[in-house]
Amino acid sequence: MGEVLALVEARLRTALGEPDARAAVTFLGTERIEVLRFVDGDLVRYATLGMSAQPMADPTSALADPVKGPRAELVLTVRRGLADTDKVLRPLAVLAATPQVEGVVVAPGASLDVGDPLWPGAPFRSVLVAESGGLVEDLDLNEGPARDGSAAHGSGGMDPVRFLPLLPMTPNEAAWKRVHGAQALEERWLARGTDLRDPLRRSVELD
Repeated sequence: MGEVLALVEARLRTALGEPDARAAVTFLGTERIEVLRFVDGDLVRYATLGMSAQPMADPTSALADPVKGPRAELVLTVRRGLADTDKVLRPLAVLAATPQVEGVVVAPGASLDVGDPLWPGAPFRSVLVAESGGLVEDLDLNEGPARDGSAAHGSGGMDPVRFLPLLPMTPNEAAWKRVHGAQALEERWLARGTDLRDPLRRSVELD
């Protein structure tokens, strides 16, 4: 577990730079989840660290595989200085612990609901999970020998770690997405030029 998380943190640092803050949250019966904060100009990015320590198990499987299965971390990007978005650390940790707590697989297109505003005054209580591979490249845990000739990083058969962007949704958007699907909502955001990084934005116009 520790080796996987060390590689995950190294990938985050390569893609996002050095974190300027980090917090750790531990829930009963789960591994510790950390949330790292990265500042990039007028943007602030929050990335979980710990969700990928274990593969996510298919809830229909009778026995979880300790090696094989999808692995992921969550990344949220918002504009800095417009809201007290640092309060999102605990909700993010809660979402990252969902696979351990509820036995679900978090994948692109899914909705994750925290039940309360993501931060004080936020018009969002849920997020849409987007496709990985953009901001932070997927991390292959089955790479060959390291440059110094040491053994391979990971064990054979391990799925790559995917860094899944989270897109905050207003309650109206979340309800519309349940009817029309994730792709339709993303297309609506794109067509309307929605700034998904605005922590105070209003709901996109919906039919």
